[in-house]
Amino acid sequence: MSPGKQASTSEAAAPMAAGARLEAMRRRVRLSRLAVWTVIAAGPIALGVAITSTPTTVEAATQTKPTAVRTTAVAADPSGYAQLFVSTWLRSSTDDATSAQARLAQSMAPDVELPDPAADAQSKPQSVTAVRSAQRADSAWSVTVAAQYADGVVRYYAVPVTADRAGSSFAVTGAPGVVAGPARAEMPTSSYGVAVPEGDLSSALGEFLAAYLTGAGEVDRYLAPGVQLTAVSPAPYTALTVQQVSAVEEAAAAERVPADGTKVRILVQVEARDNDGRWPLAYELALKTRSGRWEVAALQSGTTAHAGGAK
Repeated sequence: MSPGKQASTSEAAAPMAAGARLEAMRRRVRLSRLAVWTVIAAGPIALGVAITSTPTTVEAATQTKPTAVRTTAVAADPSGYAQLFVSTWLRSSTDDATSAQARLAQSMAPDVELPDPAADAQSKPQSVTAVRSAQRADSAWSVTVAAQYADGVVRYYAVPVTADRAGSSFAVTGAPGVVAGPARAEMPTSSYGVAVPEGDLSSALGEFLAAYLTGAGEVDRYLAPGVQLTAVSPAPYTALTVQQVSAVEEAAAAERVPADGTKVRILVQVEARDNDGRWPLAYELALKTRSGRWEVAALQSGTTAHAGGAK
């Protein structure tokens, strides 16, 4: 056969071979479908066998294991319970064991005897306050309670209390004992070591606190953008005087208002006045500069900073 004819035959055979392969694939697909429908008709058992016998590759999804969260149970502090017990116990008497105070004390500590004060004994305490609590064991506590009397005498009682971790049950496990009061801790060094002279900053503080405590002016005008602060209402004082201003940063003592965005932390001591007298007060604030003036960025409270008395 001539080379030309051989080439023509080869070119014609290629499409035919491709068509044959395509037809074979179609037949396999039809047979597979027929087999599946046959198995379905045969019942669920046959279907299960067919599925397990079919070489199908399945990629199992990785199961996400739950993250273990460990929580530490914190025992409930029974200070309030001990405070209530001492208050009722000191106001009770064996001569009147059916009074409301005596019955409450006995319900809180069934094994504790009531006191037996003399007829001319010291008056009942004006106030009773828990001042310290210490956990002795998992459920055992010792709570120190202070009782203050009208003559200024303060007596401290140590009360043994048991408490569950949920804070749902308490019991006084023994009679209270009179103990010495807590020692006075050393005063920490103040972080407000920069004395701020009279000037723009002290004036801004005086005007702000006057608006805050006496209602003289609007508080908002002294606040930095975005700061929200509501004046005390009703206003508790009629007048206010700045006594001393201290700062953490040296920038607060500058003669001129520093560049915009400068931030300082301030302790200001003031004397507030009302119809009942004069009252020394102190406030910790954060200020920053904007447009050549000082603005209040935050009014802070409950911090541990201290400073000397007003002068």
